[in-house]
Amino acid sequence: MMPFLARFRQFYEQASLPLGHFCSRLGIHPNILTYLSLLFSVLAGYLLSQREFWWGIVVILLMGFADVLDGATARASGMASEYGTVLDHVTDRYAEAFVMGGLMLSGVVAPVWTLFAIFGMVMASYVRARAEATGKLASCNVGFAGRQEKLGLLLIGLILMPFFPDRPVLEWAVIAVGIASHITAVQRLLYTRQMLVGSARDPKLRKESGII
Repeated sequence: MMPFLARFRQFYEQASLPLGHFCSRLGIHPNILTYLSLLFSVLAGYLLSQREFWWGIVVILLMGFADVLDGATARASGMASEYGTVLDHVTDRYAEAFVMGGLMLSGVVAPVWTLFAIFGMVMASYVRARAEATGKLASCNVGFAGRQEKLGLLLIGLILMPFFPDRPVLEWAVIAVGIASHITAVQRLLYTRQMLVGSARDPKLRKESGII
């Protein structure tokens, strides 16, 4: 099971390519955009901690836009590299921590639920990274929710919160992110076991899964 938004990856990669060409013509290095996305996450975390939730939403969207641009620029300029991919994944984890940390400091979400969500997000990413690091799995981008889906849940919580002042809508969104993340981590672990162990006995499964 692939994350819902990941199914449209090819579409938005093609749609964002003209922007990547534009950034490339301006001489903007993809890694600069990666760092810009990280800076936006720091600003978003600060705004959320100050309960400036609408501005936080705007900056989170800018963070996501910069994250899309770095990949588009790397592809358009032919500067995609293994280090760039690693840098992107690492900064994504820091960005998630800054945003979630801002929510925790705001006092609107209980710290235990924020930590629950952060731990789940890290573990979902870690399982995927370790599975692909075996060199035997082409991709482990499976599971209930990827990064985009989790940020989407947070944005929904932030947008709906003012309309339901008597309900802990944002906390519910953070709990949903945590649950989705932990489910995804387990799904990725089970998928890895199926591909690595099951494929050893099933040549057809080995071929379909892209196992080396």
